[in-house]
Amino acid sequence: MDAWEERFTGNPNLVIESLKGGKSIRIRLFCHTRKDAQAVVQQFGGTVRQMTHTEWHPPVDPPRPVKVRNRLLLTAATRPQKIAALQQDHPQREIISIPPEMAFGTGDHATTATCLRLLVDVARERKGTAWTVADLGTGTGILAIAAVKLGAGDIFACDFDPFAVAAAARNAMRNGTPGILTKKQDILTWKPRRQGYEVVTANLFSTVLIAAWPVIVKALAPGGDLIVSGILASQAWEVVTAAASNGLGFTRVIRKGKWVTARGGHLADLIAAQA
Repeated sequence: MDAWEERFTGNPNLVIESLKGGKSIRIRLFCHTRKDAQAVVQQFGGTVRQMTHTEWHPPVDPPRPVKVRNRLLLTAATRPQKIAALQQDHPQREIISIPPEMAFGTGDHATTATCLRLLVDVARERKGTAWTVADLGTGTGILAIAAVKLGAGDIFACDFDPFAVAAAARNAMRNGTPGILTKKQDILTWKPRRQGYEVVTANLFSTVLIAAWPVIVKALAPGGDLIVSGILASQAWEVVTAAASNGLGFTRVIRKGKWVTARGGHLADLIAAQA
């Protein structure tokens, strides 16, 4: 249920029903067209049926824009006129357009929103330097796009889901950040470049993070910043201890509801900074 809730965050047309005493769930997604519905079935399975008008009423108001610190404003709007109006109303913010899609990351989910806040903090600290980013499990590409808007240079973004990779590429073009290298990649088999990245973001589920720590530690350059999320609070200790066994630690851990997001880096760097 957590996975489905996050995947369709921002999409008001999702209904999740608990069945058989909570042992299974049914996902229903109301679509405007049969073509949209068939795209969901092709990606995830299921069936399509015509609904009656009494089953669903479209939302009256679109999702509200999400503000991140004093730097970013995230919107589901895609029309140039609407985006231009938002920019006029918020001249000091970078506008990022991310329409709800079948990929993680719209900005209004706790994990993505907290990652973005930490990314703004990192960007502020690295202002005036050339910093690179690896966004692992990029979803809609929102963190990679935000990194460009915040001043990052070379950016690599990957996801195991080809639908997410396609969505991230579309969003990069939509937001004027086509230079992001977006690739379909299983991070467990990824070979990071030798020198590593100054910033690594990984908004992944706990089990994937634990398995990926040996790869992530190689991807993070010495003195680099690590931002991770997608961690259920009940699994946070297991994730943190597994990170420590791979030479990674965290200086800040934030809980929002049932989700945990953390910022850290190489343990050697963190210990040296405290000495």
